Amino acid sequence: MNKKDLRIIYMGTPEFAVPSLQKLVAAGWNIVAVITASDKPKGRGQKLIPSPVKEAALELNIPVLQPTNLKSPEFLAELASYQADLQIVVAFRMLPEVVWSLPPLGTFNLHASLLPNYRGAAPINWAIINGEKETGVTTFFLRHEIDTGSIIFQEKEPIHTGDNVGSLYTRLMLKGADLVVRTVEAIASGNVSPQPQDENKVKNHAPKIFKENCEIDWKKPAIEIHNLIRGLSPYPAAWTVLQGKHCKIFKALASDKNIPKLNPGQFKTDGKSELLFQTGKGHLKILELQLEGKKRLTTDEFLRGFKIE
Repeated sequence: MNKKDLRIIYMGTPEFAVPSLQKLVAAGWNIVAVITASDKPKGRGQKLIPSPVKEAALELNIPVLQPTNLKSPEFLAELASYQADLQIVVAFRMLPEVVWSLPPLGTFNLHASLLPNYRGAAPINWAIINGEKETGVTTFFLRHEIDTGSIIFQEKEPIHTGDNVGSLYTRLMLKGADLVVRTVEAIASGNVSPQPQDENKVKNHAPKIFKENCEIDWKKPAIEIHNLIRGLSPYPAAWTVLQGKHCKIFKALASDKNIPKLNPGQFKTDGKSELLFQTGKGHLKILELQLEGKKRLTTDEFLRGFKIE
């Protein structure tokens, strides 16, 4: 099918979905409309801020739809009026069947894991938290159960020891954009053979991250806590209580050596540049942190301005 003849509707909201949209347009594909979340109030003045995908779509002169109810007759009529052949979903909300089943070529999704592992809202976080050495991106056709549709393509990506969510997110965002373009090309040419997911290979899930997932349990081994910190940095950030105050920890180094005479959760410091926490096995050297109400600082900057005992 000719690129201009293939009518595509693109759905996405955050930064992660922007490169895929931009690369599709740059490759000449016909994006007839973009669907994204409503503008959100932000800051002291509660000014309405558009999503990153909306901003990108407006720059590309693509019509933008922002439905609050995906099942409303008005939205469904407007959606149908675009006569899309294909729909693409990247980091958007769950779609009702009446939406994802509408185009004749189907609706496919980009997911930031090697499905069937790490189905859910936070695949990048959980892959790092669980100490995985490899992850990737997957395109698949939507079906009723979330993240369970037949796989179109996958690309692997190593997880480096120095990675956190921020660095891995960026690489998967760009790798995923290339995979989206490749998937559209294959669908347009009729060269796809989607494969059902093997339920026997499901090992881990990726549920939404809540505040209680982010609290550090100092009884766990240093390496597990280190992975938790990496898997939550820079956002939402692992946290602990430091002398009665909420403290986020963004970066640390793990050691398998225990600190003599300290119990898990206790720490020692030279008051200048070193802050060490004993864990259930080994210790953590804290490198970057942010005390409640303060700026994010390196440990030496923090210790210069805040005396702890």
